[in-house]
Amino acid sequence: MTRAQTPARPLIVAGLMSGTSADGVDVALVRISEQFQGTKLDLLAHRAFPFPRALRQSVLRAMNARAISTAELARLNWRLGLAYAEAVRSTMDATSIRPDLIGCHGQTLYHQGAPMLYAGRRFACTWQLGEPALLAAEIGVPVVSNFRPADMAAGGQGAPLVPLLDYVLYAHPRRARILQNIGGIGNLTAIPAGARQDQVIAFDTGPGNMVIDALMQQLFSKPCDRDGRVAARGKVLEPVVRAALREKFFRQKPPKSAGREQFGREYTAELMAACCRISRKPEDALATATALTSESIREAVVCWVQALTGKAPLDCIVSGGGARNTTLLAWLREGLAPLGCTVSTSDDSGIPVEAKEAVAFALLAWQTWHQRAGNVPSATGAARPVILGSVTYAGPHPT
Repeated sequence: MTRAQTPARPLIVAGLMSGTSADGVDVALVRISEQFQGTKLDLLAHRAFPFPRALRQSVLRAMNARAISTAELARLNWRLGLAYAEAVRSTMDATSIRPDLIGCHGQTLYHQGAPMLYAGRRFACTWQLGEPALLAAEIGVPVVSNFRPADMAAGGQGAPLVPLLDYVLYAHPRRARILQNIGGIGNLTAIPAGARQDQVIAFDTGPGNMVIDALMQQLFSKPCDRDGRVAARGKVLEPVVRAALREKFFRQKPPKSAGREQFGREYTAELMAACCRISRKPEDALATATALTSESIREAVVCWVQALTGKAPLDCIVSGGGARNTTLLAWLREGLAPLGCTVSTSDDSGIPVEAKEAVAFALLAWQTWHQRAGNVPSATGAARPVILGSVTYAGPHPT
């Protein structure tokens, strides 16, 4: 009997996530089991580990590089593997919990969800760093990594991959749900009331914290706008927001995905220049970037989600670091209230806002280990469900 044919046994899985903000890694220890009602997840622990300054600078330099040496990329790949191993080991030491399996998203350096011409062929591509063999050897358990390419090989965008977790945790027979993550990039999952998994849609909404953080670093020498205090002091430059929302990405029909390629250094510079033509106050630029994140989410709901969810009561449940930005959350509540949509955070349902994506990659690793599909084709645009990721063993292949 193969592993795919045997009942799935409970596992403790360490999910690791380091996002496009490149500020550090989140570790979630999750007990996952299979019950009659479906998959059951128990979050046992969550820890966040900021990247050392030198490592974060190396990641950001590689993301924005027009040219970089292969030696630099190889070293960064292994250095990230060490950082992931240190984070898992610290979590194990703090909790006395040893995982059976690790699911590591890795650090995205480049993500191109749509086909483009290169060397005579058109194709999509993605690349996440963090050497899984080193992580497996350091911790002594198998590692599932490289989740996105299998979906892309099946015609999908390789993103978003969190919708499986969203469906498992939040599908409701009578309420429609929007699961909005606000990391470096914003992305949402829309689940109609009583929906089957193949009726779920998901897509990136645009910049999340990425532009806000970049402006804070440039204008205030701070890593982020804590609680949205700077934005709250500023004035939203409405012409800049309206012009920004005319960009092609926001009008593009889902599925769609984005990254620093769309909303990184160059985009931030253009937005700041547009703000400076109207106001020289730095807090106005922060208010405008925050409003752009909020308004891009609202427009995504109006354009692509409202018709799907129908007349059912609608909840928006926010996760990611942006859920800690009280100004952003207040503006989002104000924007969605006319749609009859309530706004809360995943904290309210037992998943810390910083932990959700790490929990998602724990679940995806569990799916892969049991040879089960992890993508949601209606969300990524893939032609079919596929098993995601590659397994790196810490020792001999289990029998």
